[in-house]
Amino acid sequence: MKLHELKPAANATQLSKRIGRGQGSGKGGTSTKGHKGAQSRAGYSRKIGFEGGQMPIYRLLPKRGFKNINRVEYSPINLSTLQKLADKTQQTEITLELMKANGLISLKDKIKILGNGELTSKLTVTAHAFSKTAIAAIEKTGGKCVSLMKEIPELAESGKQKAEKEETPLEVEPSVEKETIDNLEQ
Repeated sequence: MKLHELKPAANATQLSKRIGRGQGSGKGGTSTKGHKGAQSRAGYSRKIGFEGGQMPIYRLLPKRGFKNINRVEYSPINLSTLQKLADKTQQTEITLELMKANGLISLKDKIKILGNGELTSKLTVTAHAFSKTAIAAIEKTGGKCVSLMKEIPELAESGKQKAEKEETPLEVEPSVEKETIDNLEQ
């Protein structure tokens, strides 16, 4: 076989439909577009989701809830998986790079360690978030949890200030209160 002898498989290619070429083409008259209406006109483009005037599905179905734009999506890793990883690699420090190297995660993922399974090794685990049971299990074996999600001090401070403001009731001076009562009596 030579380069000039190459050709596509049978029926792999089709000739394009040539319209507007007269009656002899078999597609004369309306050029396969039918009689009148928007679809026969030049420049027509169908709106996405348009169902020919019928009530479209996106208007028929009820809408519920909302999409939280601040939601953080975590990839879960269980303690049993960490134990297997520690046994396999003989490491006491579990980092994101180690998990990535062993095919558990992608580095763009945010990782949350969950408390499912048993942990027997003393590990220092680095992740974005931990469940309470995972923290308890890791610290029970003498390990340590290192969180990559840092709290912004300004936001934490403003939250405390708001709480303090809400707790302090408005104080009215007793002398002012007495004067208004005296005025009412007269």
